[in-house]
Amino acid sequence: MTARSADEGAGAENLGASVSPKPRRKPSAGVSILGSLAATGVTRQVTQSRAGLTDPFADVHFDSMYREDETFVDADDGVRLAARIVNDGDDTTLTVVFVHGFALRMSSWYFQRTALARAWGSATRLVFFDQRGHGRSDPAPAETATMAQLGDDVAAVLRALAPEGPVVVVGHSMGGMATMALARRHPALFGPAGRIVGVGLIATAARGLTEAGVGAGLQNPAVSAFRLAVRRAPWFIQAGRTRARRALEPVLLAASFGPDFYSPATARAVERMIRQTPLNTIVQFLHVLEIHDESAGLPVLATVPSVVICGDEDCMTPFPNSYLVYGVLGENCRLTIVQGAGHMVAMERPTEVNEILDELVQRARAVITARAAIASPVAELSIPDPVADPVPVRRRWWGRRR
Repeated sequence: MTARSADEGAGAENLGASVSPKPRRKPSAGVSILGSLAATGVTRQVTQSRAGLTDPFADVHFDSMYREDETFVDADDGVRLAARIVNDGDDTTLTVVFVHGFALRMSSWYFQRTALARAWGSATRLVFFDQRGHGRSDPAPAETATMAQLGDDVAAVLRALAPEGPVVVVGHSMGGMATMALARRHPALFGPAGRIVGVGLIATAARGLTEAGVGAGLQNPAVSAFRLAVRRAPWFIQAGRTRARRALEPVLLAASFGPDFYSPATARAVERMIRQTPLNTIVQFLHVLEIHDESAGLPVLATVPSVVICGDEDCMTPFPNSYLVYGVLGENCRLTIVQGAGHMVAMERPTEVNEILDELVQRARAVITARAAIASPVAELSIPDPVADPVPVRRRWWGRRR
């Protein structure tokens, strides 16, 4: 696996020595490239033909998930959330819920749906859903465009599609933030008695994107563009969708991949997701990404096994954000920084990410087994009745003499 991992139990103080990236291009250099890419409106390193290179994902149909049976979940405020369930049989012993990121949809989990469903088999139920305002879910009323509401939506999905049994929640980008909000608002779901037995956080941040970075990661043109877009949102909307999207979409797409990644098919899939996301949704949740702070949920997440994954070329949520999250989650957490990967690391490097998630599920199943052993009554030892003392035999005096 082309990744760097921090062993479980490594302290935050030793993090720099154990997993600090090799001295390659700094995040600020990648960020400056992002600015130029956003200005031109193309991601040349992903989409342009290169001599001798073939697209490894040319034959992938990323939207195939939407051909599967569809179900809907009613959120607490009545917004309908579109969902898909894989392996919904009576023999399931664990459910894994996947929460996608900002301006994306459930099809961003294509590689996880296809590979992990086979690897885990019918004993593991997989649940995918479109967050409010995204994909085929209902639009998000402006007052509900909050991280707290997204956390409540995840809780509603659990109640509807995984009402019983242990659960692992995996969130990417804004989906990871929603998972932290779930922990903050529903802490009873975690811990020794909770149903959630594992958490995966991919390319995410605990605090607003303008605050959570460290050092060079804070100087992010993408974040600056987001803030500008939020301030001018009314003007953008009044000016029309085309003009607004020309300002926003190149930034989002350019931040998605590492500089050496080449897959026009994957780039088109991500671009299609962004373009299909309503402009109102993009503008409303841009502000949420800027101001959110779900740090209070991290101590709750620390009570269950977890993994934190990020690409070292992620310009949207630079990897120092992952270091901060890892430092709080403590000995139950394992950190992996994937070299050369960008923000869409689960699509860009699916094999590495799938291996890490598989290891997380194995750890979660170990927790389930340990809980079952504690809950099962200890069989009472079968102690036989005490052996009765022998009845003395009365003998005649002559018999005793002999």
